[in-house]
Amino acid sequence: MSVIFAKKKEANLIKIFKNLIKKEKFSTQIEIVRALQEKGFQNINQSKVSRMLTRFGAVRVRNTKMEMVYCFPLELGVPNTTSPLKNLVLDIDYNDILIIIHTSPGAAQLIARLLDSLGKPEGILGTIAGDDTIFVVPTRLFKTIHLYDFIQNLFEQKL
Repeated sequence: MSVIFAKKKEANLIKIFKNLIKKEKFSTQIEIVRALQEKGFQNINQSKVSRMLTRFGAVRVRNTKMEMVYCFPLELGVPNTTSPLKNLVLDIDYNDILIIIHTSPGAAQLIARLLDSLGKPEGILGTIAGDDTIFVVPTRLFKTIHLYDFIQNLFEQKL
């Protein structure tokens, strides 16, 4: 197989993969594998799909039918006053060690990804996200209270 043919096949796989994910109907990686196999990619497997999901930033969230599905976040920038992301954050609290964020069901991974993208310059060492809860760990240089204030302002949680 020539290099040019392999690159075209990979580009076609990526295009079809992205189009499938945009439909927001796949709950498991195996479902994505089967859909790609039906499109002619017989050598695709779960580990390749997993790497592609990570590479292109796909996350599992609840769709309008309340099903957990893979999708691409529409917005990974900083939320603004018209942003739907700020509406997903229900509560933010902290102690001396970390910050806890409660979100709408299925939204924690999306919000955590946003916070991770802001990273260390904003005082975020890292996040751990479940379905509706996020643990945010501040860097050594940031006091938890300062990061808490930053996150509250980011999601307009102050009254």
